Amino acid sequence: MQEYKHFSVMANEAVDALECKPDKIYVDATLGGGGYSELILQKLQNTGFLFAFDIDEDAIEASKKRLQNYKNFEIIKTSYTNIKEALLSRGIEKITGGIVFDLGASSHQLTCAERGFSFLKDAPLDMRFDKSSSFSAYDVVNSYSEEKLVYIFQHYGEERFTKTIARAIVNERRNKSIETTLELANLIKRCTPHVKSKIHPATRVFQAIRIEVNGELENVKNTLNDVVHFLDVGAIISVVSFHSLEDRIVKQTFKKYSAKCTCPPSQPICTCSGPLLETVTKKPILPSLSEVTQNPASRSAKLRVSRRI
Repeated sequence: MQEYKHFSVMANEAVDALECKPDKIYVDATLGGGGYSELILQKLQNTGFLFAFDIDEDAIEASKKRLQNYKNFEIIKTSYTNIKEALLSRGIEKITGGIVFDLGASSHQLTCAERGFSFLKDAPLDMRFDKSSSFSAYDVVNSYSEEKLVYIFQHYGEERFTKTIARAIVNERRNKSIETTLELANLIKRCTPHVKSKIHPATRVFQAIRIEVNGELENVKNTLNDVVHFLDVGAIISVVSFHSLEDRIVKQTFKKYSAKCTCPPSQPICTCSGPLLETVTKKPILPSLSEVTQNPASRSAKLRVSRRI
């Protein structure tokens, strides 16, 4: 197993946005390599506390080492979709300080050959964030109908040649199952027109499959809705997203809860309690040129911040 590596994109910007108070409760929803957690812990005193969530065993082990000199935190091995239940079970009824999300896959996950995320290294088709899950990229590629493949490639990958690729996959697996990342990547490369581009022709399809395997977009949408109601007044939510689909969900969620009225338009009298969020970033914060130079994968990142009111 290669050394765990992960770049925490816009870490200072995302954590500074939380305006950390030394006596509050904070949450790192996506622990990863511990970059955000470490910055938060540096700002907390013994009266404050951090809960960090991750389902990736490699990330948890790496972060335990990185954060070993801090005491006032707990790493919880579960998906960020279970934040509310996990905190309630520990007697925490509100997130009083704030929460940060890094919605990107880690550098380790994407480059570690045996995890099956990369189209540049041969490995079994996997792409699971949670290695205990029974559903993997192999199942998507070898069992989904052509129509369902077209849908996820189009909606999750924004791929141009969805039908061509889906049809090629279905035809290929009639003879034998598609087992590895390079088998799939080479198939995509063969069946699509040569287009002059900086990105590999399999990039968008691999992204789409990863999103499907891990239920990423649905998880983001549901969790943000849950977390908004679980924030104490004044608590801040800071979200770093990495592609347009995620960013759209974050933007729409913040807009929904910052609206003056959330009642259905057909309802004659307003019965809602008014806005729950105040948007802090009218436009998303983008990574600096120096960060993009150091970590090109950060170029698509966007940071949005809101405060519970």
